[in-house]
Amino acid sequence: MKVSQFFISTLKEAPADAEVVSHKLMLRAGFIKRLSAGIYTYMPIGLRVIRKVETIIREEMSRAGAVELLMPLVQPAELWQETGRFDKMGAELLRVKDRHDRDFVIQPTSEEVITDIARQELRSYRALPKSFFHIQTKFRDERRPRFGVMRGREFTMKDAYSFDRDVESAAKSYDAMYAAYVRIFERMGLTFRAVAADTGAIGGDRSHEFQVIADTGEDAIAYCATSSYAANVELAEAVLLDDVRPAATQALGKASTPQKSTCEDVAAFLGITLQSTVKSLVLATDDVLPADAGTRTTIWLLLIRGDHALNEVKVSKLSGLNTGHRFATAAEIGEHFGCKPGYLGPVGVSNQVKVIADRTVAAMSDFVCGANEEGFHLTGVNWVRDLPEPHLVADIRNVVDGDPSPDGQGELSLQRGIEVGHVFYLGTKYSAAMKATFLDESGKPKLMEMGCYGIGVTRILGAAVEQRHDDRGMIWPAAIAPFAVVICPVGYDRFPNVKAAADDLYLTLREAGVDVVLDDRGERPGAMFADWELIGVPHRVAIGERSLKENMVEYQGRQDLQSTPVPLSDVHGLLLDKLVP
Repeated sequence: MKVSQFFISTLKEAPADAEVVSHKLMLRAGFIKRLSAGIYTYMPIGLRVIRKVETIIREEMSRAGAVELLMPLVQPAELWQETGRFDKMGAELLRVKDRHDRDFVIQPTSEEVITDIARQELRSYRALPKSFFHIQTKFRDERRPRFGVMRGREFTMKDAYSFDRDVESAAKSYDAMYAAYVRIFERMGLTFRAVAADTGAIGGDRSHEFQVIADTGEDAIAYCATSSYAANVELAEAVLLDDVRPAATQALGKASTPQKSTCEDVAAFLGITLQSTVKSLVLATDDVLPADAGTRTTIWLLLIRGDHALNEVKVSKLSGLNTGHRFATAAEIGEHFGCKPGYLGPVGVSNQVKVIADRTVAAMSDFVCGANEEGFHLTGVNWVRDLPEPHLVADIRNVVDGDPSPDGQGELSLQRGIEVGHVFYLGTKYSAAMKATFLDESGKPKLMEMGCYGIGVTRILGAAVEQRHDDRGMIWPAAIAPFAVVICPVGYDRFPNVKAAADDLYLTLREAGVDVVLDDRGERPGAMFADWELIGVPHRVAIGERSLKENMVEYQGRQDLQSTPVPLSDVHGLLLDKLVP
């Protein structure tokens, strides 16, 4: 490809509304153009990266035994109504009507459509197992689209689905897809972790996220450096720190803490450690009573150590809170505690309040908590002596650096990651809702066991840039770079020998199957080099009239600090050696 036959449009500065590095660099390098909030045109150079990502995905999906199809972007609402997601999904699901006033959705995912195909086509156990995949445009009406392609409204995703006879064969399909994902991200040259994850709104029982490691990542990952354990923080188990609750050594006291409503402020004011404080959070559940008798509200008091953070995903799985909960209102808090938030605590609360203590709190003694009186906290609080044991002890906090690994093989460390892939074991969640059955060996109908496997194709671009960049621009892994090699002739339009050498090297590399681009714009060397450093092509060859007099050219890898003189006759072999995986 010659630049004169292509299209490159770079900017010196990123638009003011660009927030993260990938957004800024992809706009500056002309990979994307904003059309609307969260909606982008992928320009020719950005599309080249997308196609390379798709090629790797297709190859590994086929290797894993999945068959490609293409499902429609617009889907009839009836299918989504069968699973209940038409109403449950909320505003992220873009609902539209056709001229006949029939309801449709712009797909955010394709579980319903693929299950409809399976129930029509996979009627016998002989047709199973079967896996399908497609790479298709998706739309999710994000409330706050941001970060460019990292959280846009329109995006490209690869989704795959497996259908099996039983749980055992479904597990094999899951493992095959998991292995395919590992190969995909390894081939792309990305540093990633596969972590145990929550299944979220899609449902299911077994789930792993594939996280590209980046300091700017939205997700926190907990991992053990001395074992294979890795999990999203929302799922990582916080094991009990102390096996035995220490005996009480302090008498119960009441301390004045004027205008000190946070654990941090209270600890500093009293001259104690933050680890000796307990924070209180109040939730509420509303249960519908039979016979139109209204609702019954239950108040829940959750206790976590002052230096810990509540894990809402873990809380949402607890009995009594797993069917929906909310934060209690100020009026409800006042009614049950007689005090405003900031000074709440478990001592003396009504039996009607359900107390849930984190494992760490349940093992504490002599702790400090709110006195249920504005401007006061209790000190030297101990279970049994000063308050009854909690109604429930559970893991309800986020893990932190240094926590024991749940596998017992060391300590946990935290790092940030960007989710680019997710695999789920769905079981019969969708097949049961849509009556997707097959006839087993005995001729009896049986529900299909399903798995779901997604990769954010366009999101990979943003994740790769977040992980690999410097102050000059992007640093693409060779496998997904827009071009493998750029030839930068200095004075292409002024020096015939430079033009001839550049053209000859370009044709030789192209004939060898190298994805090479020749910059024939006649730009100044500084501007030309800056463009390609911004774009992030892995290998650059500069050809100048002066160096050609000595039959030399300049080679520089994208991460090299300076160029290296190379004989013109050797540069072809040098590049081929460097391009070999």
